[in-house]
Amino acid sequence: MLTIYGVTRSRASRIIWLCHEIGLSYRQVPVIQAYRLTDPDAEGAALNTRSPAFLRISPQGAIPVIQDGDLTLSESLACTLYLARKYGQPFGPVDATEDALMLQWSFYACTSIEPDALTILFLHRAGQTQSGADQAAIANAAERLVRPLSVLEAHLARNGHMVGGRFTVADINMAEVVRYAQSHGELIEQFPALRDWLADCQARPAFQKMWKERLAEPE
Repeated sequence: MLTIYGVTRSRASRIIWLCHEIGLSYRQVPVIQAYRLTDPDAEGAALNTRSPAFLRISPQGAIPVIQDGDLTLSESLACTLYLARKYGQPFGPVDATEDALMLQWSFYACTSIEPDALTILFLHRAGQTQSGADQAAIANAAERLVRPLSVLEAHLARNGHMVGGRFTVADINMAEVVRYAQSHGELIEQFPALRDWLADCQARPAFQKMWKERLAEPE
């Protein structure tokens, strides 16, 4: 059986969402991020990314990690792409062209969108007042995101989905990155096709199941 190391309040959410879409059974080992613990090295601390037992599985000390048979694999996007290829029709690629496009959009998400989207996630809280420095960082991140989100807007307006005219792992990978900037309503509302696509992705039962599990975990 597939094993997923990582709490759902992490990039493991991408893998878990895909597994729910596929109907793929898995065992989850809830490894928590060390920075979320007061003393991750204390005796009796929860299994975390600095625990020796986990470091034997993942020397880089990062979640998520999956084990599938003899394969141990890290990096969440590599994990979702692997699982979609092996188990995931119609969510995986049907040919080399789709495979390349799924790689392209997944890399675009993590290189061109995720860094600034994470700035918004960590600093922007709807209804709360940010410091002047945080406001400037949010504004700069949102400004930098206009160009890559404009690319997505045009693509989704033409195609409806990331690859193949259907919902695939590429939509999961992209949606989970764009979600980080979702709290910035003024930014997202500039891109109606992107906004509606994201809402459709998050309305899927598999996402809703993952999200319910995520919310059930301690913050």
